[in-house]
Amino acid sequence: MHFPLVGQPVQISDNNHEHLFASYYGINSWNKSQLYVTVLQTNVKYRIPDEKDTAIIGLIDIKSKEFIPLSTTRAWNFQQGCMAHWLATSPDSLIIYNDFRNGKYISVVLNVFTKKEVRIYDYPISAVSPDGKQAISINFSRLRITRADYGYGGQGQNPQEDVQLPGNDGIFILDLITGKAKLIVSIAQMKDIMPLPKEEDLVYINHTLFSRNGSKVFWLVRTWPGWNTTSLTASTDGSGMQNCFPDDWGGSHFDWLNDDELMVTAKYEGKQYAHILFTAGENNYKRLGKGILDYDGHGTFSPDGRWMITDTYPSENREQKIFLMDMKTECVMPLGRFIQPKEYTAGWRCDIHCRWSPEGDMVGFNSTHSGSRQVYIMKLK
Repeated sequence: MHFPLVGQPVQISDNNHEHLFASYYGINSWNKSQLYVTVLQTNVKYRIPDEKDTAIIGLIDIKSKEFIPLSTTRAWNFQQGCMAHWLATSPDSLIIYNDFRNGKYISVVLNVFTKKEVRIYDYPISAVSPDGKQAISINFSRLRITRADYGYGGQGQNPQEDVQLPGNDGIFILDLITGKAKLIVSIAQMKDIMPLPKEEDLVYINHTLFSRNGSKVFWLVRTWPGWNTTSLTASTDGSGMQNCFPDDWGGSHFDWLNDDELMVTAKYEGKQYAHILFTAGENNYKRLGKGILDYDGHGTFSPDGRWMITDTYPSENREQKIFLMDMKTECVMPLGRFIQPKEYTAGWRCDIHCRWSPEGDMVGFNSTHSGSRQVYIMKLK
């Protein structure tokens, strides 16, 4: 087998400000023609942003490296940006992203060429379906309490911090055509499928993702101040909810390979963190990478499913690494190592957070190895 030829990382953002991709790892940042990527620009550096911190959402022209400002947002963080997605209904011109306005979290559809808002929804988004017609919405105010670096400031939703297992909060499906949202699985409904939380624990949703054809959703339900995690899947109507792993395996990072198989980093057999490929509901767990990838990384699959790219958290000497794995042979190739300055830590740390371009010929990532937070692209042939 042959690995692709991988070019050197190219910084496409300038050093005058901090820059990061405008969404979580694994989410496509390119428009369909692959001319632009969505990026946030900020001067916030060594702290968690709040609702008073405005970030500029814009595009970077891949060829010229020009930053093109589009709008601003006050619903963002360093881990997931403002959850910007290109909409498949108009993949070269429309993006959707989160904002905080008039005391509420919303999502905005913007035309990147006219810079005009096309539509506003009364719900923030955490994932968008592949066809661009649905989105998942969760409670970012509850997340701000339980995991501050993934929530938003301003309490734009009711966090219900006194309710351990709310029956009116959980996984919402937002219809992007009608603008109506439906609660498909409440946090209360998850009680019987997860380890019993302690009396003082608050149960919350952290990460969500649609499957490759959009028929299923994945999410993590967690407890705070404890750190018990349960990985769950269900159909988009809420039916067929099931636990992905035995209770002591947990779960951390994830991607769907197709509509049935997914990869989740979790404690294999309750002991060793690994990149685990499996089919939900079946005991066909497989550790990927032949022992090389036995750690908690942000793995994500290329559009054709041939490759998985993943990263590492900083080592003792602050090195972050990127690895590429062939899904057929499980051979692993290192793509680079980057030193993260010690100032980037806690809720303002900079994870590598790789993402594929739509054609699978580019990989983008965030890094602080130059001394500031910037955006990089590697080309693959």
